[in-house]
Amino acid sequence: MSLAPGTRIGPYEVTAQLGAGGMGEVYRAKDTRLNRTVAIKALQSAGATDPDRISRFEREAQLLASLNHSNIGGIHGLEQSAGAAYLVLEFIDGRPLDSIIREGGAVAAPDAVVIARQIADAIAAAHEKGIIHRDLKPANVMVTADGHVKVLDFGLGKAIGDESGAGSNTSNSPTMTIGGTQAGLILGTAGYMSPEQAKGRTADRRSDVWSFGCVLFEMLAGSRAFEGEDVTDTIAAIVRGEPNWSALPPSTPAALRTLVERCLIKDRTQRLADMAVVRYALGETVSSQVLGSSGPQVLGSSGSEIDSIGQ
Repeated sequence: MSLAPGTRIGPYEVTAQLGAGGMGEVYRAKDTRLNRTVAIKALQSAGATDPDRISRFEREAQLLASLNHSNIGGIHGLEQSAGAAYLVLEFIDGRPLDSIIREGGAVAAPDAVVIARQIADAIAAAHEKGIIHRDLKPANVMVTADGHVKVLDFGLGKAIGDESGAGSNTSNSPTMTIGGTQAGLILGTAGYMSPEQAKGRTADRRSDVWSFGCVLFEMLAGSRAFEGEDVTDTIAAIVRGEPNWSALPPSTPAALRTLVERCLIKDRTQRLADMAVVRYALGETVSSQVLGSSGPQVLGSSGSEIDSIGQ
């Protein structure tokens, strides 16, 4: 059941609903003790009694609590009220990257690199803590008016090396459903899922590298690297097809194009090994070709310049 404005969860007072996803609904709320705005994530009522979904919800809290990085949305706590559990999260006043692309089209290469650097910083930091995201996509990337990036939703993340039940456990492999409101979840939205995830195999650091490549491609091209009429077509494109490389602007610097290509190699033994390597490439060859001495341009409609955030 949706939370109405004025609902109290411990010291937090709900003020508005922000959105809903596969795992739960998200609300804006006021912390009445510290007088700050927070985001509250509630497990959807349809999954409130599902042990697997409850377990993933609690794991998200534990994973977020272990991460402390300026480019990762933080957690303030875990609250319980009337038998339900709620995550209390950092409120981020920004726009989802998918909305920026949908409304504005392709992102200029200098802006895309600045955003990509920060995404890479966030995922590399998670990898260093032994955590893979498994659901990196533009909808899980928030960009503030001044160009600061926050990566959200580690709800599908898992500890690296936790291979229990790999290949058969639904927490490690894609679960396909037709209706988005049904109990099953697509673990990793289809268009950004790595080939190994699409085949139901265990995800690792290189799976996040693939998803990052999909996000970077979409920023530069203004369209997804892999898509189809339905989930089945999309998965087929990921497993057997290739991105429409001609969708990348002809002006895309060679080093940036090469980086995307190396992130989207289907054979993960040949793919870039982890986000630390991607971060290094973005900070060296790519940045020198793309940013040069001119710096990034203006992002979106806010009129704010992206300076050196994430460098």
